[in-house]
Amino acid sequence: MTPTSDPAQSVSSPVRSTPRGALIILLIVLVGAATALLLGVYGTVHEPRGYAVSLAGFSSPGAVKSWLATAVVLLAAGQDISALAIYGLLPRVRPGNWAARWHVWSGRLAVLISLPVAVHCLYAFGFADYSDRVLVHSLLGCAVYGVFVAKMLLLSRKGLPGWMIPVAGGLLFTGFVGLWFTSAVWFFRYRGFAL
Repeated sequence: MTPTSDPAQSVSSPVRSTPRGALIILLIVLVGAATALLLGVYGTVHEPRGYAVSLAGFSSPGAVKSWLATAVVLLAAGQDISALAIYGLLPRVRPGNWAARWHVWSGRLAVLISLPVAVHCLYAFGFADYSDRVLVHSLLGCAVYGVFVAKMLLLSRKGLPGWMIPVAGGLLFTGFVGLWFTSAVWFFRYRGFAL
């Protein structure tokens, strides 16, 4: 989403199905898939360093990552609520500029907060598969950033089918929630909620 674009207007224009348009969409999806694949390859061939990112006030690197991931999921839930408001799907809530602004800025903040966690996971641990939970987490981590890249590129296209951006956003939200369940929820379950 760009600050000057209105998400509801970008998908409401009539769609003219053209071979060139379909090819561009396919290329964008392939760029997203290539991003996910490259992250997975890097995580696999990179020698994990085991270094931990820690912040003052937190008891451990796991606590830092878990609380940052929780903030990302809360912002992502806000993204869903603002998207519903933008499309006029929330009863008694008038869509307006507030929803579009919140959607853009909460999305930027969610990705910004997620980056230190992702960099730490890739750099310190790499792509791991020593348990089902860790394998799912590694796969989702790569996929989330592939979907993010594809969604950002799709947002720059005019005349997309009306379902495309909501589906990309839904996939992104689902990926972030899956990452949260396979990391933060697991951490909180075994270590508690202390900072």
